[in-house]
Amino acid sequence: MRKARATRATPEDRREHAPSPIDRLLFFDHHFNPIKNLLGDELPAALAPAMSLWEHFPELDKSATMQALRSMGEGVQSLRLSINIRKPGSQRLTIFQIGNMYAVVRSGDRLDDERATLLHLATHDPLTGLPNRRQFSEDLAVSLTEIAASGETLSLMQLDLDDFKPVNDTLGHPAGDKLLQLAASRIQGCLAEDDRAYRLAGDEFMVISMGLGHPAKGHQLAEALVAAFQKPFMIDGIAVFVGSSVGVSSAPPDGASPEQLMKASDVALYAAKKEGRRRAKSFDPSMLELLEQRELLRRSLRIALANHQFSMEYQPIAEVGSIVGFEALLRWHHPLLGSIPPSTFIPMAEADGLMPEIGAWVLEQACREAMNWPQNYIVAVNVSAAEFLTNGLTDRISQTLDLVGFPSDRLELEITESVLLERTVNNIDTLNTLNVLGIKIALDDFGTEYSSLSYLKTFPFDTIKIDRYFITDLESDFKSQAIVRCVIELAHGLHMRVTAEGVETAQQADWLRKAGCDRLQGYLVSRPLPIATIGEFIDHANTSQGRATQL
Repeated sequence: MRKARATRATPEDRREHAPSPIDRLLFFDHHFNPIKNLLGDELPAALAPAMSLWEHFPELDKSATMQALRSMGEGVQSLRLSINIRKPGSQRLTIFQIGNMYAVVRSGDRLDDERATLLHLATHDPLTGLPNRRQFSEDLAVSLTEIAASGETLSLMQLDLDDFKPVNDTLGHPAGDKLLQLAASRIQGCLAEDDRAYRLAGDEFMVISMGLGHPAKGHQLAEALVAAFQKPFMIDGIAVFVGSSVGVSSAPPDGASPEQLMKASDVALYAAKKEGRRRAKSFDPSMLELLEQRELLRRSLRIALANHQFSMEYQPIAEVGSIVGFEALLRWHHPLLGSIPPSTFIPMAEADGLMPEIGAWVLEQACREAMNWPQNYIVAVNVSAAEFLTNGLTDRISQTLDLVGFPSDRLELEITESVLLERTVNNIDTLNTLNVLGIKIALDDFGTEYSSLSYLKTFPFDTIKIDRYFITDLESDFKSQAIVRCVIELAHGLHMRVTAEGVETAQQADWLRKAGCDRLQGYLVSRPLPIATIGEFIDHANTSQGRATQL
């Protein structure tokens, strides 16, 4: 180390002889072997790869230094140890722990301490003490270079907390911060010596795992991380349950670059969340294919309406042996992929905010086509939760009816119970407004979601639709029979009509008729029909007994 000058130095002298950053700030790994300076400078040639901390600073008492480091304990964000080297000409050394590395600063200039502190702040998350995104990017690049040379494998884990947002919303952001600190500690408790955790942002964490046994070791660690979050967190005396979902990728099998590996772990995390969350999934190329198909559909969905790719089919509704109307069903025929089921594209449209526009088209199309049916026929149109919760819904429906000239009492809107879970007061106001307009309201899929009787008391629906789940085994399952019978009696007691969906056999229809069910839908009556065949179906139903007479 350079000794202090005895004479006053000029500015030129200070610039010429000022120690470089690497002369004042040296970095060693947790084995105290020298590593590259994080400021970008290479180690001096004097620091050969084999030269350890003890060889570079022989004045240090190794036993005393290690004992002092161990005494600092765990969980401290900024560890700092000052050691006076009692030897003429030597100065004090300050050792900072930065993750799995140690920065050794030679005292004598206050700027040294400030530089080390600023470096720590720049590479670590101040809330949890974990290395941050910047440090993660550097470490991942270095780790990939190392395994490329050694032929080993590493695992990358991307971890998100499940149900973290409700904690912030209900208990406040201080509780959310405390939860993140506890989560970071719980993650670190699962790690081995060759593993390192990072907090990138929000509730997003990453883990780089190296050593022998990958990729199996990586999957085992991911499962341990999921299991670690099954126990509640105690925050201000409140038990908070927050799970974790983990996506795992391995290098080099899933990618040799940071970008490839990050994308693979992100795709695996998406698969874990889609399968129900609170689980770990390892990347598989088929996941990427499904995701790419989904993104293709998402992009195509935005232009499907403008390109006239949507169409309507109508499923007949029967009552006491005759047809009383049709339920409008949206269909999408992709020019390359063919028919896309509604269960696939409707959630996409809802998530991307497209349902109000699509729903407006469905309503107008159904009303226009229903104008050609007998005047006593109704048309039932489904309204999604995303569409129902948008402002101005009742005005748009009223304007559509006026534009088409379709009587409001021939329109029946079908909503599910999930619609009523959000903004209850506004929802009831909307339903009451639709009732005033003369529009009928059907509660769809009754019995499969929340089935709160308070809904039935708060708003008098015109119709309750029993889901096909209870109809499929109606002939043999006494539980389904008991439920269906109770729903029919309940609805009639509240002066509501009952429609059973998914009726496929004459035996089911006979049981429902004897139980007092008012209307039936299903393949026994008819499959959904394209608009071109509706007229023929109506003529056949009016001029013959047809299948409807069995009902």
